[in-house]
Amino acid sequence: MPLPIEDDHRALADSAAAFARRHAPLTATRDALAELQAGERPACWDALVRQGLHAVHLPEEHGGAGAGLVELAVVAEQLGRALVPGPFLPTAIAGAVAAASPESAVRSRLVEAFAGGATGALVTTPGLVAVREEGVWRVDGTSLPVLGLPWAEEVVVRACVADDAHGALWFRCAPGETAVVHADEGTDLTRSVGRLELAAHRVSPEDVLEPPEQARADLIVTTVLAAEAAGIAAWCLATAVEYVRTREQFGRPVGAFQAVQHKAALTLVRTETACAAAWDAARAEHQPAEQQRLAAAAAAVTALPAGVDAAFECVMLHGGVGFTWEHDAHLYQRRALSIASAGGAEEEWARRLGEAARTGARDFTFVAGDEFPELRADVRRVLDEIETLPATPGENERYATRGGPRRVRLAEAGLVAPHYPRPYGLAAGPREQSVIAEEFARRGLLPPTTVIGEWVLPTLLAHGSPEQQERFVLPSLRGEIVWCQLFSEPGAGSDLAALSTRARKVEGGWSITGQKVWTSGAHESDWGVCLARTDPDAPKHRGLSYFLVDMRTPGVDIRPLRQATGRAEFNEVFLDDVFVPDECLVSEPGKGWRLATTTLSNERLSMGGMLTHGSARSVRELLERGGHAASREEVVRVLGRNTAREMALSALALRGVLARLSDHDPGAEISVQKVFNAIAQRDGSRALVSLLGPAGTVSGGGHVVDHLGLPSVLFGGGTIEIQLNVIAQRVLGLPRQDA
Repeated sequence: MPLPIEDDHRALADSAAAFARRHAPLTATRDALAELQAGERPACWDALVRQGLHAVHLPEEHGGAGAGLVELAVVAEQLGRALVPGPFLPTAIAGAVAAASPESAVRSRLVEAFAGGATGALVTTPGLVAVREEGVWRVDGTSLPVLGLPWAEEVVVRACVADDAHGALWFRCAPGETAVVHADEGTDLTRSVGRLELAAHRVSPEDVLEPPEQARADLIVTTVLAAEAAGIAAWCLATAVEYVRTREQFGRPVGAFQAVQHKAALTLVRTETACAAAWDAARAEHQPAEQQRLAAAAAAVTALPAGVDAAFECVMLHGGVGFTWEHDAHLYQRRALSIASAGGAEEEWARRLGEAARTGARDFTFVAGDEFPELRADVRRVLDEIETLPATPGENERYATRGGPRRVRLAEAGLVAPHYPRPYGLAAGPREQSVIAEEFARRGLLPPTTVIGEWVLPTLLAHGSPEQQERFVLPSLRGEIVWCQLFSEPGAGSDLAALSTRARKVEGGWSITGQKVWTSGAHESDWGVCLARTDPDAPKHRGLSYFLVDMRTPGVDIRPLRQATGRAEFNEVFLDDVFVPDECLVSEPGKGWRLATTTLSNERLSMGGMLTHGSARSVRELLERGGHAASREEVVRVLGRNTAREMALSALALRGVLARLSDHDPGAEISVQKVFNAIAQRDGSRALVSLLGPAGTVSGGGHVVDHLGLPSVLFGGGTIEIQLNVIAQRVLGLPRQDA
């Protein structure tokens, strides 16, 4: 899914892409590489200015289109995907930062020049030092390499103020005798790069720019770079997938090999997360500085490396041909490396994000606080009421299974599953659900859950009889019925359709015999949903049926499975001629696979936004409490990286919701959420354990035991590898391995 969600942004993206196809084909770019490196304007620049793409984000009163950072990011993504050469990106960044400064005469001159088509560059790297002398500023030093600096017509500079660790001088710099630009040989062959050397350079008062807010300036730079990285990743993904889909080896398409499919699917994951991080940064434009710092740092940690990795995998998926000078892959790889470097050191951004995450959290609400006042009032009234009712132990824990008076009242109010239809819920859409979640969060309350029922009850609402719905749905919402899921078997884990548990028709019902395994909470459950084979002669997906099993029925034998953690949350369940009455068969015999798909799709949707291992909260607590052997700086960096993963997941989820609200297909985001959720927990948990040192030799802190328990989450709903197969074949359209 591309960066834009709303229709007008999609139209802008289409316009930018069409411009690139007409005016900046890669063949023309290749023919002009020497001139581009020297800083000359590409042939497409004048057409780009005429179309107004260079000034889409600049204020109308100074000749721009009056849009904002989101629109600029949309254009940057599309021009990055087409590898449009020349000064667009550095010019757009310089113009946006100048426009973000307070009103002044020099600001007006700069913005009007950029709106008129002047090329530009922003110099904010270390190396320049300003000293106040006789009413003017003197600046000396040499900057680090800066994109677009050679031949830039307007240069915006930030220099450190001597003897002031936090002071900065912003000014307009015209090249001259005391301001010399040294061109360098750039990594990106389609853009110029150079260093600014200032020697006793005098900055007159009329060239001094009022400083923009640092958080806003950082956000602008990082957002535009991240958007281009997302565009680069998108091209690399599409190009690599097309190649492996058609290239044949050993008599079949390369894309049919599992190793290739996994590489391609992981590239999709990187592309989607890069896009989500860039989009989240762009939407922070008008938010408080704390939010801008979080969003900018997360985009730098997530999107910029993703562009580099996607470009590298594009080369690898092409094999030797991708490593040749003639193939365009290396041009994209060079640009990805260049903009990632221009964005700053990745580890420094991780540190900055970690520091910001110590006291702040990204706001992913999408409903204004004054919207749905009646719903807010109703929810607050119910929450006020439940605070007067007696509490049940564990009632405010996410995985509590039994309810008490408070849970019953929440169920009566439709707040246990507000998205369910009445009378079970409130028929709440995404916006209403967001409001309800906000109100729970204000009280420090976790929204109630039916745990396995989160997956079972939607299946009953979609396929169950009215009698089944009446019998099971409300009692489950009240916490009177606890569910488990009898799907997996010793010989049928990920290949669920290969299960061997049999259901034989008997008078008044069915007799079920078989063995289930890895059944969460079976020893505490009242009922289980069981998938069993009712027609052994039918193809394996067609001979299955979906049953509701009373776990106290004679013949049900539940045996705890002690895990590597020492706990026994899972069970193996033996079914020995277990009688299930006809009224507990859901839908019809043979429809079980369709019903199981409903259940599993609900499982994936629920698990996609859930992070239980390697959370940023765990790292934050470790930092505050101590007990880590690593330095504080290293702990902060891990906090930053784990926060970036969680923010990417939340951004993916929010984009999916907003896409649905705009009547658009959310694309691959749900599948990506599932995979990236597992990767985030795996990598985050490992990073957390790496900080412990000798404290990891004992289990008292819980982090080691938590890491030992990680496989249970990674197995649930399909391993990372299984999900990558699904993405490769169903999303990317690569051939099945047996094709």
